[in-house]
Amino acid sequence: MNKSDLENLVEIRLSEAQALLNSGNFQGAYYLVGYSLECAFKVCIAKQVQQYDFPNKQLATKSHTHKLTELLGVAGLKQKLIEKENSDLDFKLNWAVAKDWSETSRYECIIEENKAVDLFNAINEPQSGILAWLKTFW
Repeated sequence: MNKSDLENLVEIRLSEAQALLNSGNFQGAYYLVGYSLECAFKVCIAKQVQQYDFPNKQLATKSHTHKLTELLGVAGLKQKLIEKENSDLDFKLNWAVAKDWSETSRYECIIEENKAVDLFNAINEPQSGILAWLKTFW
């Protein structure tokens, strides 16, 4: 999987999450919108890898996680996130909603509508959403 594949996967998972929200399937929507954010972080990490470079084992190993806060660090964006939070309160609130997403949510049988919608909006909001911010580092 390469950077372009991951970028496409972000959009596919967002579209799927939107369809699930629209049909009232909040568990799947919550999982997929969070997964789209995970893929977006991995796009930023993939950008660090140059064609024909021998893979950095530590970078590769640390990239194989689902924890958004860890991926933030691997992508080298911790300081940038702090700066953005300090300049944009809505972004700070969106990150507070998004950062606790976990891939284990795929096993949850009950996720309330508001939890799924809040995560979708936190990630996908055009001005202060996490995805819009991450795309500036693609």
